Amino acid sequence: MNPRIKSMAEYEAAYQQSVEQPEQFWAAMAHEFTWKKKWDKTLSWNFNEFDVKWFEGGQLNITENCLDRHLETRGDQTAIIWEPNDPTHTVRTLTYRELHREVCKAANMLKAQGVQKGDRVCIYLPMVPEAAVIMLACARIGAIHSIVFAGFSAQSLTDRLTDAECKIVITADGAFRGAKAIGLKEIVDEALLTSPTVTRVVVLQHTMTPVTMVEGRDIWWHEAVSTCSDVCEATVMDAEDMLFILYTSGSTGKPKGVVHTTAGYMVWAWYTFNNVFQYDPGDIYWCTADVGWITGHSYIVYGPLLSGATTLMFEGVPTYPDAGRFWQVIDKHKVNIFYTAPTAIRSLMAQGDEFVYPYSLESLKTLGSVGEPINEEAWQWYFDNVGKGKCWIVDTWWQTETGGIMISPLAHITPTKPTFATLPLPGVQLMLVDANGNELEGNNVEGNLCVKFPWPGMLRTTYGDHERCRMNYFATYSNLYFTGDGCRRDYDGYYRIIGRVDDVINVSGHRMGTAEVENAINEHPHVIESAVVGFPHPIKGQGIYAYVICDHMPDHADQRKREILEVVSKQIGPIAKPDKIQFVAGLPKTRSGKIMRRILRKIAEGETGNLGDTSTLLDPSVVESIKNGALS
Repeated sequence: MNPRIKSMAEYEAAYQQSVEQPEQFWAAMAHEFTWKKKWDKTLSWNFNEFDVKWFEGGQLNITENCLDRHLETRGDQTAIIWEPNDPTHTVRTLTYRELHREVCKAANMLKAQGVQKGDRVCIYLPMVPEAAVIMLACARIGAIHSIVFAGFSAQSLTDRLTDAECKIVITADGAFRGAKAIGLKEIVDEALLTSPTVTRVVVLQHTMTPVTMVEGRDIWWHEAVSTCSDVCEATVMDAEDMLFILYTSGSTGKPKGVVHTTAGYMVWAWYTFNNVFQYDPGDIYWCTADVGWITGHSYIVYGPLLSGATTLMFEGVPTYPDAGRFWQVIDKHKVNIFYTAPTAIRSLMAQGDEFVYPYSLESLKTLGSVGEPINEEAWQWYFDNVGKGKCWIVDTWWQTETGGIMISPLAHITPTKPTFATLPLPGVQLMLVDANGNELEGNNVEGNLCVKFPWPGMLRTTYGDHERCRMNYFATYSNLYFTGDGCRRDYDGYYRIIGRVDDVINVSGHRMGTAEVENAINEHPHVIESAVVGFPHPIKGQGIYAYVICDHMPDHADQRKREILEVVSKQIGPIAKPDKIQFVAGLPKTRSGKIMRRILRKIAEGETGNLGDTSTLLDPSVVESIKNGALS
């Protein structure tokens, strides 16, 4: 079976087969890979107890499929392009052959430091090629990587180290972020004061920042690998052996260690990468995410390398040295496929079109959006100014827990609509249900988004707490995976994510998604971004509270508020007009670009005393600023 879909007719046939004969469908896909031993059973599953296994009895190593199987045909092809934070610094490239050698050396280095199959390895690195190398080195020897974004605080790092009982930390002296250098080693040192399981720290020299090396515990990367062989036989892994743990914030409680296993994740990352982006040999593909997030795992490292692609890693930020950096990098490397977040698009849109115009961007053919629903104004700006009206936009919906993309157009195949993620990928059996779990059939309906059948890339557990996993995702509705998102299916059967279910506001019996109201507010010419939450209202049940970022703080706030209300009334209707509008300088966002609405809800409700864990925010100081504005 050809894994690559080439037309809507082929999509419909593939989707139908994936629903009617799922085991045969995914077995055919899995045959594309190198196996040490073929599987005995393609799928066994039970959602109520939550026990899912794909390719049970099969044995393989994912790195042989990312690297070894490409060496004969594309060993000299570039695997990774690394673009540094400072555009005047040297670009690095690694061919598949060079990457294979580096991974083997790093794998032997891990073994020399006492790492064995099943051990957890924490990776706390900047966006450098070594981050991909050490991920693959862990997988090469059967160690389980747990990547923590190099920007989390020492306490956040401690929490993750302790929960996963990590044996070793791989870090760097520091990281560059725009005009700033951030000390990483000192954060690790602080975290290890209360992380008893870590026995070794390997430190990469990157920023040349002076650091303290603890004798007997700390070792330099370059010294540790200098004597290591570049030959390392891949450890045989069972299909359901753990590949990695990735922590994701819950709305309450401590972060959850989402667990992905080897074979199913491999097949899913590869299949979705190829079909969503329609990658062609020779394309230059760039995902702007960090490897510390699931997008970086699946669509910087594993998906592209499994596909024999050339993937670009970017160390910097979109506004350094100016707001034209993304476009400069695209022209410099002749990028064909570009995958970024709506947050980045909106921030660059606010900087002005003059930062885009100097660049031709003629190499681009496909644009992607990930992390949150993209509002229509940003979609159109992206299409017109970046895509020059000729590029397909794939607006992708998925989660850390899903392992890869679930709903998306297929580039240059699926007809698109702004704000719609469009159609499910083959293997994704969606269901919309009401609050009681009753299925909402047909089109032009809105409900809670669930999945009724397993797909290969889905999570298997939360590390050390399977019951928490079952309760979070499978206890709300019997025999269904509950995504936590509200969703609309329109007349064409297209899906539009309308926000977390607890972000759907019920105003006088009218259900409105926060994204819908935000989309309307953002139509105001001076509004850059907004976030909407519900709060208790004595008449309506729930009122609408809007936090709004403008291009500058309005001199006449009341006048600006009236203008915004008029825009919302015109876009949706008077029922959707916010009851309260607060102008803010920033919003509480996680580092993956998602707005932490539970904080905004508590502030809107006047509960400013205990806002819960804010350690995963990009800038926790934003919260104090919003609180002070709400109280004033």
